[in-house]
Order: sequence, then structure tokens, then C-alpha cells
Amino acid sequence: MDTTPRVCIVGPGAMGAFYYSKFYNSQNASVSFLAGGERKKRLEENGLIINDQHLPAKVTDISEKEPPADLIILAVKYHHLDQAITDMENRVSDNTRILSVMNGIDSEERLMRTFGEDKVVYAVALGIDALRQDNTVRYTQEGTLYFGELTNPELSDRAKQVSRYLDLAGIGYQIPEDMGRVLWWKYMINVGVNQVSAALRAPFGVFQKTSETRDLMDMAMQEVREVARAEGINLTPEDIDNWHEILYTLSPRGRTSMCQDVEAGRKTEVEMFAGKLIEVGARHGLALPVNTVLLKLIRTIEQNYG
Repeated sequence: MDTTPRVCIVGPGAMGAFYYSKFYNSQNASVSFLAGGERKKRLEENGLIINDQHLPAKVTDISEKEPPADLIILAVKYHHLDQAITDMENRVSDNTRILSVMNGIDSEERLMRTFGEDKVVYAVALGIDALRQDNTVRYTQEGTLYFGELTNPELSDRAKQVSRYLDLAGIGYQIPEDMGRVLWWKYMINVGVNQVSAALRAPFGVFQKTSETRDLMDMAMQEVREVARAEGINLTPEDIDNWHEILYTLSPRGRTSMCQDVEAGRKTEVEMFAGKLIEVGARHGLALPVNTVLLKLIRTIEQNYG
């Protein structure tokens, strides 16, 4: 095995910057961002400041074909996925493994349609509280990266390969037996906390101390449970309780990515959260009143920035 794998980060936001710093500081991998044009220029000129550590930003141009990446970590917003797939095409070879730490439940399927099922490993990042402002990123919790095949009764060669890369960077991970269920669990969390935090512009501290805010989050999550059940995924009330336990470990000043988007006047991922949930629920004849309201609220916010 190559002891210095080539790792490519697609998306220089808070999540992408965190994983870049882990590989960069380990000195056990050749890590770079993937970018072109003005974004490449800005990254190279400004670098990153992560928990007060200034890091130069190594950038691979999207036009470069050789050498291909061994591991690609995709950390873009849902509405940037199509462009990211186009940008990645020169970096993927037969031996490349792709991890999507994006929100939602269908990025892997879209990646597989372009690059093939053998390239894409299911993944979910949970518990990280990274915040980015300009080129500065701060986090207090690194969280856990869950990844693997849809089911993992035993470890596949691909999972073993990815685990070796993550070990080199000291990234905490788990390989759950039922990865499909974990994908829906994370989706349930995001539908609840991301959307409610965006609608209220609320940091984690508001959820931690205000029962009404938690109740609203739980109501949105309960609707995900209903849709998941119709899709054959058994999410339980204990899954919501488990999220509450994680929530109380996060910095009270921390904010979800969607809350950060609203505060910065950026497009949110509400179409992947409430929008996608309502679409899937409709196929099963399910009415989802809480998420219907959240969808309308957040669309209204987006349409009236400034």
C-alpha cells in the first residue's frame, strides 16, 4: 500500500477545511483542495486559519489529470453537487475511493451514476461543530465519521482501504453494520436541527436550554421517522434521544451549516431537507405539516435576504 496516499478535498467550507487540516497535520498523506479559477487563486493566496493555526492551502487544479486521487472527500452543499461531479472527473481512477460527507440521502446515488458503484463508499459525518467565517474555521468537537457499504456484516476491502487512510490522519470513525439506517438517522437530525436553527437563527445553545425549540426540532424529526418507516428503515424514539445526547456536547455558540447560510444570506439546503422529504412522503401518501411549514418559512427567508 502507498504510505502517502493522495487525498483530494472537494469543498473548502467548514467541513472540508477540517478534513484538510487533519490530513495536512498528519504529514502522512499528500492532501489538496480541488478548485479552479478564482476559487483556486483565493485559496492559495489566503490559506486557512483553523483553530488559530495558519495552514497554507495546497490546491489541485480541476484540469489536472495525473496523478489521480486515492481518496476524495466531497464536502459541498447540495446545490453544488452537479458542478462538483464535473470538477472531479479528472481526479477519479479505477482505484479512487469517494466519500461524500454531504447532507441528505442521495448524493451517493448521483455519484455512483457518474463514477460507478465501485468508487463510492457511503459516509456520514456526525457531531462535528466546525464554523467558518472567511478563511477562518473553528471547532470544539471533531465528531465521528461513519462509513462503509450499505450493510457491513464484515468489512469489505474498500472499507479496509478507506479505514487505513483515515487512520493515517487520526480521524475518528465507525463502520456500522447497517449504514443505510445511519444515513437516514443523520438525515433525520439534519431535517430537525438544521431547519429549525435556520428558521430561528438559533445556535445550539438555544436548543440546549429551550424546550419549545427542542419540541419543534423533534416534531420535524418525527415526520422523518414516518417517511423512513414507509421506506423500510426503522428509526426509533431512542434515535431521537441519542441525538439529544450529542446535542448537549456541542458548543452553545456553535451553529448548524444551514443557520450559517441564512445569517450569511446564502442559498440553503432546504430543498434536500424538507423538499426531498415531502417528495418521498408524497409517494407514500404521507402529509408532513411541520416540514411543509419549515419549507415555506425558509424559502420566504431566502427570497427576502437583504
